[in-house]
Amino acid sequence: MSTSYLPATTDSIAEALEANNSSESISILYRILENPSSSPEALRIKEQAITNLSDLLRQENRAEDLRNLLTQLRPFFNLIPKAKTAKIVRGIIDAVAKIPDTSDLQISLCKEMVQWTRAEKRTFLRQRVEARLAALLMENKEYPEALNLLTGLIKEVRRLDDKLLLVDIDLLESKLHFSLRNLPKAKAALTAARTAANAIYVPPAQQGTIDLQSGILHAEEKDYKTAYSYFFEAFEAFNALEDPRAVFSLKYMLLCKIMVNQADDVAGIISSKAGLQYVGIELDAMKTVADAHSKRSLKLFEMALRDFKAQLEEDPIVHRHLSSLYDTLLEQNLCRLIEPFSRVEIAHIADLIELPVDHVEKKLSQMILDKKFAGTLDQGAGCLIIFDDPKTDAIYPATLETISNIGKVVDSLYVRSAKIMA
Repeated sequence: MSTSYLPATTDSIAEALEANNSSESISILYRILENPSSSPEALRIKEQAITNLSDLLRQENRAEDLRNLLTQLRPFFNLIPKAKTAKIVRGIIDAVAKIPDTSDLQISLCKEMVQWTRAEKRTFLRQRVEARLAALLMENKEYPEALNLLTGLIKEVRRLDDKLLLVDIDLLESKLHFSLRNLPKAKAALTAARTAANAIYVPPAQQGTIDLQSGILHAEEKDYKTAYSYFFEAFEAFNALEDPRAVFSLKYMLLCKIMVNQADDVAGIISSKAGLQYVGIELDAMKTVADAHSKRSLKLFEMALRDFKAQLEEDPIVHRHLSSLYDTLLEQNLCRLIEPFSRVEIAHIADLIELPVDHVEKKLSQMILDKKFAGTLDQGAGCLIIFDDPKTDAIYPATLETISNIGKVVDSLYVRSAKIMA
């Protein structure tokens, strides 16, 4: 960086933009910021220089320089309105966030800015940086620290009645409790976010986020039809904004279709006008799972898990439902294999399904207890005996009804005799 400063003028900005390479542009912009002038025009030019500089540093992946820039600009922040300071600070933090593998640096940067905003008594900016810090801590799986930070922040923001920030914080709290597997508190926080959102205008992206979280919570409760509706609303919002989260909303829509045994609809949704825009590995993974589900093939399902591990097992939302989906497919596969038999060796079924005998035996006993089919296990002979579906004998319900009616008659006669004796 050169020690001589440049005049804070539009010509200097133009010189920086027309420089031969980004390093030269960055050097010129730093020299503009070193200009001691504090006239309104100079301040305006410096704000533009900061925006251009943060963009260039982001493109160069110079996260540490962005952090140092934020520290260097603190005297400048005393010369401009607090709202503009908040905009610049949040812009630089967003620029750092776009650089890969900087989560620890972002956390450190946010903690520094929280300390500075407390010292400068900039409450508005501090609350937003703290909300950002809580989100970063949650992504880093530092749940206790994130929860402590949010608890104090929610009380403070509710006193100030800042509805827009309250929506963000309540939504973040819902995600945090969901990550901690505390579903009741996650639902309560989401309800609070919806209540706050109903009182103000919520940007479409934020409304899409609320719908996405609603869908996730309903899916967790196995209410897949309602979850599908919310995922669809989120998908429409993100699709209109060309938000990358649209593909995940569509992916979860397909998951809901599979979970309610409507896997045949998956191909139609993917080939629709909206679905074709997002054709890629995420949708291919769900289509493969849907095909395995339609064919009731456990082998195809396991192949899908192996081939699309990043899209299925490493996605925390999909991964939560894979276990129940695996059980469903295993049950369907076993039902398909035992359909032709009235008596069959368990070892033969294990060979057909390519699973260990003890695993198959345990699952069959569970299915019999759950009344998935009528049968019994002959463990001595190592066989499964399947019964025909038992037909309910009409005499038993009729007998129970008759006994119930006789009981009512006896009770009535007892009451009448008690009145006569009295």
